[in-house]
Order: sequence, then C-alpha cells, then structure tokens
Amino acid sequence: MTKKLIFFDIDGTLLDEEKNLPISTKQSIQKLKEMGHHVAIATGRAPFLFEEISKELDIDTYVSYNGQYCVVGNKEVFKNPLSKEELQKLTKFAAEKDHPLVFMDHEDMKSNIEFHPHIEESIATLKFDHPSYHPTYFEDRDIYQTLLFCTPEEEQTYVDSFGKFDFVRWHPVSTDVLPAGGSKAKGIQEVMKHFDVAEEDVYAFGDGLNDIEMLTLVKNSVAMGNAHESAKNAAKYVTKNVDEDGITHGLQMVGLL
Repeated sequence: MTKKLIFFDIDGTLLDEEKNLPISTKQSIQKLKEMGHHVAIATGRAPFLFEEISKELDIDTYVSYNGQYCVVGNKEVFKNPLSKEELQKLTKFAAEKDHPLVFMDHEDMKSNIEFHPHIEESIATLKFDHPSYHPTYFEDRDIYQTLLFCTPEEEQTYVDSFGKFDFVRWHPVSTDVLPAGGSKAKGIQEVMKHFDVAEEDVYAFGDGLNDIEMLTLVKNSVAMGNAHESAKNAAKYVTKNVDEDGITHGLQMVGLL
C-alpha cells in the first residue's frame, strides 16, 4: 500500500470543545501509524502549545502558526517569520490605542504588557496562563505570529495600515497577526516536498476558517461535522462532529481505515 500523508488540525478537529482527545481518534491515528502512513499536525497553534498532544499521539511532523514554521521529524523544513521592521511599527501603533500584543516564536510567547484581562481571557481558552512580560521579545529572535488584542471593529484600522500582515481572528478579543499570504496550505506544500508524496496521497482534516486554504489545496480533504460552513464548502468530504467519532468516521469515508 502506498504511504499516505495525513494532516490534522487540532482545535475542533483532534480536540473537542472541552479540549479533550476522543479515545477513538487516538486509536485511529495509532492505526494509521502502524500501517506505515505519515501523520502530521497542521495548526494555528505554536509548537509549545501542542507539545502534550504531539507526545500523546507520537507525532513529530507539523505545520504550525498556520504554515509559518514547519518541522519534519523534529527538523525545521520551512520558516517564514514576521518582518521585524513592521513589528516595530505595529508595536508603536497598538500602544497608541492601548491594545496589547503577545509575541510568539517557536519556543515561547511573551506579552508587551504585564497583565491584561483580554490576554488572560483568550489564552485561558487554550488552557494556558497569561504569558510573562517581555516588551522587547521580538527584537532579537524570529517571531512567527503575534496576537493583537482588540475588538473586530477595531481591527479594520490595522488591516488598512499593515499590508505586509494578515489578520486572522480566533477569539472575540484577539486576532492572529501573520505574514501576508501565509497559510497552512503553503506549509503543507513544503512538507509534501520533503516526503516527495503525490497530491492524490495527501489528506487533510479541519474545521475552521484558517483551514479553508488547506482544505481547498488538498484533494482528499475532510471537514468536521462541527466545522464552519465555509470550511465544509471547501472540503471534498464532511464527516461527523469531533465528539461523535468524527475522525474515525472520516478516515473510513476516504478509505484509509
């Protein structure tokens, strides 16, 4: 059997709303690995924000930060950091509006303010604490994503002012700041090159707006039953909800199990 390359989003795909990993999902992924397939993660999260699940599932290949930092077998294969010059401008611009930022590299995240309730509220949904204070964290390292804390209405002024960045909202009070044009799809293409796998042997599972490019690119794409309608429209297949054995059902739909 030809080895397949299968990508899984995390939140809403591998994990349910309570951030729990269904037993059936763990068993199915283990079976894929036993069959010799390549299993990978494709997420908007930072690597340090999914260490636990990657260890539990024994997965060492991933597309993180929505495609900006990609690793195969614990080896970096693609990096696309944010412009330091533009970050400096963003920091000043946001400070004038009293909007805090969190800078994220591949190892950690730091806040440019000691504490802010919007940071605590949004980060808590990922089951993590408020990041520690380090206002110049971005100056001497590659930053792959920055979190901007503002309302959707306030976000538009940033979109108009920073053409080199993409703003992808993930929470009512927070939006991801990424290099313009970056996506999970581009990261997946880099991983595909590494494995030298044919397009017809690549699969992807997702549920969110940041999965649309991935689900559009990958021919064997599966949206979760709990997915955003736009994600469902982009996918070739739609499986059951994550907490209804959606991953197992989807793998059966595409003939992998």
